[in-house]
Amino acid sequence: MAEGRPLRVVVAKPGLDGHDRGAKVVARALRDAGVEVIYTGLHQTPEQVVEAAIQEDADAVGLSILSGAHMTLFKRVLELLAERDASDIVVFGGGIIPDADIPLLTEMGVAKVFTPGASTQDIVTWVHSLRDRAQAS
Repeated sequence: MAEGRPLRVVVAKPGLDGHDRGAKVVARALRDAGVEVIYTGLHQTPEQVVEAAIQEDADAVGLSILSGAHMTLFKRVLELLAERDASDIVVFGGGIIPDADIPLLTEMGVAKVFTPGASTQDIVTWVHSLRDRAQAS
């Protein structure tokens, strides 16, 4: 994460899910907290998400998934980032994700999963902590 510039986060809605209110709320909260946010819009493929993250020199990608395809979509984004030598881009997300799947996503490499009811302040605080963790490494 480049020092001297704001954190840069791509917020994406992969897959066929057409509900983006939560993603827009999170994007606005991050923006209001000084994070540079690139919102990709609805119906993005994992390939489009990864391409945007790399082109925008993103520090993190936040995926909002309500469709039930979270295991497949998170996995594909992580695979594509690895293929592009961009595994340093942190992947996190939220949406309708069963509690039982969260440990599996964590094992896969997803840094954090926010479930319904997570406050925007919790998300903002966690995103800001990425810089602290990067500096400690």
